[in-house]
Amino acid sequence: MQLRIAHVQSESKQGELEIFLFVPGELELSPKLLSEDEFYHAAIHSKRTYYSDKNQLPLVHSRLASRGKLPPEQYRLSLSLYAYQYVIALEKTAHRLLKHPFVLQKRDNQEHDDMLDEAYQANEFWDLVSEQRELAESILRKLRRNKPSDAHLLKYFENIDNYLSWFTEQRCLSLVAHLPRGGMYGDTKEQLLATVNAEAEYRKAREYNSRHAMKDMTRLSNKMRLLRRLIEYPVTLREKTLDLSLNTKKWVKAGATAFVMLFVSYMVLQARSYLDGVTLLLVVTLSGIYALREVFKDDVTNALWRVINKGRPKWRKTYLDGTSGKPLGRKLEWLEYLSFRKLDRDIQKARRGKVSQKEEVVLRYKSRANLSSTRFLSGYEKTRESMLLDLRVFSRLMEKGSQRVYRLKEGKVLKESVEKRHLINLIIRSTDDDDQPVIQRWKVVMTRSKIVEIEMIA
Repeated sequence: MQLRIAHVQSESKQGELEIFLFVPGELELSPKLLSEDEFYHAAIHSKRTYYSDKNQLPLVHSRLASRGKLPPEQYRLSLSLYAYQYVIALEKTAHRLLKHPFVLQKRDNQEHDDMLDEAYQANEFWDLVSEQRELAESILRKLRRNKPSDAHLLKYFENIDNYLSWFTEQRCLSLVAHLPRGGMYGDTKEQLLATVNAEAEYRKAREYNSRHAMKDMTRLSNKMRLLRRLIEYPVTLREKTLDLSLNTKKWVKAGATAFVMLFVSYMVLQARSYLDGVTLLLVVTLSGIYALREVFKDDVTNALWRVINKGRPKWRKTYLDGTSGKPLGRKLEWLEYLSFRKLDRDIQKARRGKVSQKEEVVLRYKSRANLSSTRFLSGYEKTRESMLLDLRVFSRLMEKGSQRVYRLKEGKVLKESVEKRHLINLIIRSTDDDDQPVIQRWKVVMTRSKIVEIEMIA
């Protein structure tokens, strides 16, 4: 039930990201049902890590550390970054291979019209599998050549080496499990299985995991999850979130109360001038005035809050280096409900469709990050932000159960049960300094229990 959105902020000091969610009107989503604050804290989770296009830089640092020319903290950060980028790249590669046209056609049992074209796609796919397998093995060999001699660094190296070996094995096994069946390309599958066996023997020879852990997959998986956190911890920027609206709300409430009390005081004085002495009529009049104060105080507060808070950021995140604690920059965040007619033309054009957009509820998240690359660690000029959008807040609004659909087949009426699905349109616009904005759109098909399909719209 989660969408992962990742983007890299370049050397520019400021980057802007906007996420538009077009929710079907039949879900009856509204600010009263789900406020902006509730959606922000329940559905949006993000983390930012160091990122470098110079993939060999951490490897150079590890060599320097093995010669005693690099502090332990720098070595740990460089090794973690090297391992983290390898893991991210291998995840993307495996996902891309399983989305290859050849795999999709075989999985859906589709017949290809052109046999030559099918053979070309098959050869291209299996060449990619072999190439990526050899590349993964090469990266691991380079990493293992620079094994540190220091006992403290060696323990850190072994933990990361243990995880990368297991992770590589898992990705190879996932490819074998989902690849098309057939004996034409058995050599490639045997090569993948050979890599799996080699990594298993490698970990066993170095006694990275106990016998109990190797026999219990749950225990081993939990251990690897902790090692993954060990890799991500040094390269992940720490963040402190400040709700900018807290103090503003207090002042708005105070201002609204003062305005209402000014009106009430004026009405009390007028009542006393017309009604001499303390009489029953005066008491009833004062009671009515104070009752009106309670009725209109919240309305005045809300109206004043909408005027003052319009267009203002609601949260501010401060990013700190995970090792030194030095501030690296800030990010301002907005979140609001919008109507379709208030969207700019570029977003309206991207949301093209035959169905009227008047019934959709639009949620817009916006962030503006200002980072100082001069404060980054040496060699790192970019950051990678990974955001998780938890769609369970929408699934709770969906109806349970299924629908019955009838169809005719060979003269017989068949009754089938189908689950109700909903379509959510997701549009993302990212902008760096002096660059043209990049707009992308996805269709997210989901049910009450899961995300069924994600389709990118060109």
